[in-house]
Amino acid sequence: MVAKQTLFVNEFTNGILDPAQGMLGPVKDGGHIIANTAPGCWGPMITPCLHGGHEVTKPVYVEGAEVGDAVAIKINSIQVTSIVTSSGNDKPVEGRFIGDPFVAVKCTECGEMHPETKIEGTGPESIRCKQCGADVTPFVFTNGYTIAFDQDRKIGVTLNKEAAEKVAADGKHYMSIPENSVQNPIVTFAPHDLVGTVARLRPFLGQLGTTPSRPLPDSHNAGDFGQFLINAPHQYGLSREQLEDRTDGHMDINRVREGAIVICPVKVPGGGVYIGDMHAMQGNGEIAGHTADVAGIVSLQVHVIKGLKLEGPILLPVEEDLPYLSKPFTDAEKERALNVAKQWGVEKLEETLPISIIGTGANLNEATEIGLKRAADLFEITVPEVMNRATITGSIEIGRHPGVVTITFLAPIDYLDRLGLTELAKNQYLDSK
Repeated sequence: MVAKQTLFVNEFTNGILDPAQGMLGPVKDGGHIIANTAPGCWGPMITPCLHGGHEVTKPVYVEGAEVGDAVAIKINSIQVTSIVTSSGNDKPVEGRFIGDPFVAVKCTECGEMHPETKIEGTGPESIRCKQCGADVTPFVFTNGYTIAFDQDRKIGVTLNKEAAEKVAADGKHYMSIPENSVQNPIVTFAPHDLVGTVARLRPFLGQLGTTPSRPLPDSHNAGDFGQFLINAPHQYGLSREQLEDRTDGHMDINRVREGAIVICPVKVPGGGVYIGDMHAMQGNGEIAGHTADVAGIVSLQVHVIKGLKLEGPILLPVEEDLPYLSKPFTDAEKERALNVAKQWGVEKLEETLPISIIGTGANLNEATEIGLKRAADLFEITVPEVMNRATITGSIEIGRHPGVVTITFLAPIDYLDRLGLTELAKNQYLDSK
């Protein structure tokens, strides 16, 4: 099939990222992907026929991407299309799943696994088994809210009971659910524990990555949520060693937003780039477990980096999102540093550029250790050197609690040269000046 310069995507998986399934495309190396994404988290979480807890786009084959390469994905634009959404803390409903409420939902009345559902009325008991009529939602809110956005998608305000119930009665419209999505709109639950709370929008992608080398539920394609798969009693259970086949596409890092670049490992032929779980806003950590899931339009550009073997993603955030210590030095700062160097007989200053290495693990400590080791292995240096650089020229930041972090520091340009990343980093941080 002839590779396309621009590929339009509006198809979704059933919640499983499976390398044996066909991909869309191919798209050219250097080409563009434009996708209408479905909300992640809550909608799929109350839709038992989805097997993974999210509803991401079908993966896209990138021409020339081979196992052991990497794919750089530039986020050109993100546009929220939802008018209203709902979110909040979750509580699994015991007895309605086997081992994992994101992955293996079972109807307690008829015993159907992954039952098809219908919506009857509104509220937390409105998701019913199509076969027997039983309440089958595997999750309910402990504290939830419904939030409406202004026309320009700059500000959101949480709604009262009356307004939330109005939205619930026409959920697909207010959430702008894409036509090919099968999820139940979470606004159907009409949560309204927060009323009149104001929040700024800064949309980003909670899911952006490449296909793992074994079938994985999409929400569990990460080192923290992936722990639920270890020795799990359902068909996607795996060993701790097999979890290494993940690609960490589910990061929930709020810096994965318009203008950022994510460099992803290629673990299957073509890479299999997929997108989803757009959020309207989120503070570091996503400490509530969920944030405001929205539908939207995403424009990406992909570029293959040959021979760059990665275990997990690299992030080049927009400069505004860099830690203070990791921002590129100004000419005035360089001149000041050179004066200090001359006073002490240091003949040459390092030339550096920012980089963020993603680490994921069972908890934040393990995620940090994994991120440090990934950075050390990538640059063929020691972990103590990475620790020093991240301490004086960077920061360790929480992406998602419980176990996603970014290891950010200023990397010497000769380190980046060896990996073929220098031009990409220069374009991101120097060409815009």
